[in-house]
Amino acid sequence: MVTGTSVKASKEALRLTRIYPETLYSTAGIHPHEAKSYDDDSWEELKKIASNPECVAIGECGLDYNRNFSAPEVQQDVFEKHVRLAIELKKPLFLHERDAFENLIEILDKYKSNLPPVIIHCFTGTVEHALAYLTKGFYIGLTGYLCKDKSDAGVRKLLQDNLIPLEKLLIETDAPFMYPNTKASKLPVHVKEGLTKRSMTFLHRYCTFQRNEPCSLPAIVEMIAAFMSKLPEEVALATSFNAMKLFGLSQ
Repeated sequence: MVTGTSVKASKEALRLTRIYPETLYSTAGIHPHEAKSYDDDSWEELKKIASNPECVAIGECGLDYNRNFSAPEVQQDVFEKHVRLAIELKKPLFLHERDAFENLIEILDKYKSNLPPVIIHCFTGTVEHALAYLTKGFYIGLTGYLCKDKSDAGVRKLLQDNLIPLEKLLIETDAPFMYPNTKASKLPVHVKEGLTKRSMTFLHRYCTFQRNEPCSLPAIVEMIAAFMSKLPEEVALATSFNAMKLFGLSQ
C-alpha cells in the first residue's frame, strides 16, 4: 500500500497502482504536518482521488502535536474532514497520532456510531493508549520502531504481555522510515535469535543505508513473533488476513 500524505503524494500513489494493478494499492490523505496546505480546491481534488477503487483507505491523516508543523486547530479541522470523508466513502481511516491521544479520541468519538474501521498507523505510544484504542475496536499497526522502543510501558511491553489480539494487529514498514535495526544493543537476545537468514538477506541487500523498504517486513514479523512468543508464520498469516479483510485486497 502506497501512502498518500498530501494531495500531490496521493495522486502519485494512485498513479503507481495503475502501473502495478492488484499489486499496489493506495491511500489518500493529508498528513497533519501538511494540514496548513489545505484549501477547498485541493480538498475537492483529494476527494476525487479517494473515490477510486484502487484507493483503499483515507489517510494518512490525524494529529501530531510533537512537532506542530501545522497549528493544532488547523490539524483538528482537516482531520475531521477526513473522518467525514471516510464515513461517506465507507473506507477505513488510516491514522497518524503523536502526542495527541486525547484530542484524536475526542474527535473520533463524535462520529463513533458511523465510524468505518480505524487503523492507528505506526503505533509508538503507551500500553494505556493502545488498550484504549483496542477497546474501541481499532487496529494497531506496528513497524520497525520496536527496535527503538525503550519504554517499559510501550510497544515491547504490549507484545511481551500479548495485549494485542492477533486479529487487531497489522504489520507495516512506514518506508522509507522506521528501519528495523536488528543490531540495536537493547534488542533482547531471543528476538535477535528469532531472525532467519532469509529475512536478513532481504534486509541487508535492499535496505542499504537504513532506508526502509517493504522487503523488511519478514524481519519485522519475526521480531514481533519473538516478542509475542509465537511462530512467525502465525503472525504473518493473521496480519495478512487482517489487511485483506480491512482493505478488500485481492488474494
